[in-house]
Amino acid sequence: MASTPNTANNTATAIITSPIFLTNESLHSILAHNSLIQHFHASLPTTSSTLHTPIRQSYDLSQSSSLLLMPSWSSTPSLPYIGVKLVTYFPQNSALNLPGIHASYVLFSSTTGQTLASMDGTVLTLYRTSCVSGLASKILARNDSKVLVMVGAGALAPHLIKAHLAARPSLQKVIIWNRTAKKASDLAEKLKKECIANDGVCFESNGNLEEIIGLGDIVSCATNADAPLVKGEKLKQGAHLDMVGSFKETMRECDDEAIRRGRVFVDNEAALVEAGELVGAFERGVTKKEDVGFLVELIKGEQIGRKNSEEITVFKSVGSAVVDLLAAQLVYESCIKDK
Repeated sequence: MASTPNTANNTATAIITSPIFLTNESLHSILAHNSLIQHFHASLPTTSSTLHTPIRQSYDLSQSSSLLLMPSWSSTPSLPYIGVKLVTYFPQNSALNLPGIHASYVLFSSTTGQTLASMDGTVLTLYRTSCVSGLASKILARNDSKVLVMVGAGALAPHLIKAHLAARPSLQKVIIWNRTAKKASDLAEKLKKECIANDGVCFESNGNLEEIIGLGDIVSCATNADAPLVKGEKLKQGAHLDMVGSFKETMRECDDEAIRRGRVFVDNEAALVEAGELVGAFERGVTKKEDVGFLVELIKGEQIGRKNSEEITVFKSVGSAVVDLLAAQLVYESCIKDK
């Protein structure tokens, strides 16, 4: 389990002057989905308004590949850091049996400008993305949620599954779908062996997406889809739909009916202009920007989450430099605490 950061320790950046290089193994040993969800829950309300987070820069390297730069910085004593994530997106890598996303994250001191740590941004992203979804699930999904449907079986899928299980311990069954059926069945088998802590949870795969969507109390999507996979008419009453895959206007994981039927919440304002599901829905008059709620406001209690057990909730995440920095903070402060 990860240690809780000592946010009162504003001298941490002055203690270690030699940059720390964190291996993937180190990140996995420090980070845990449950503790990162708790860290986000406790930290987002107080830090989100004090961090400087310019709109991320995205550059098209080719028709399908992109380079993204995501900086964030704070000069407050409790969070004396600057962080930058550099991400490459090459979806065609699947044909080479390589991940489609690669990233590096560098943490600096906002007091001295010193480089503090360097870590694999891909692993950090997998944890922070899934834990933001887990936090939203903790707030928006029904307390008695039993079935999680995972749409997609890529690198994010096992993290999302573990984050939802951490957020909603009532879950008893996980059904995985993927375009390539073998990837879904392989992931289900892998999780059966890994998730010993979640004793009693059943993991299975299913090739009929339309059939299983209606079974999900929570439906989580992590795909590169440019045509809707989740049909809103198939969602059961009381379902919670979680989507993390799209970050361009041309990408969509659900149709307009899902947006129309649900109360929509997002991780940050960038989702309103980047998420294809929402941009298209705004243009077609399905919903309005002012009707969309924000995760931080939910945490603060400034907005009402789920109103009843039959309401459908939708959470769309596009990621932000804020949660990158908070995740890196947890990693770095846990690391120096153990030295």
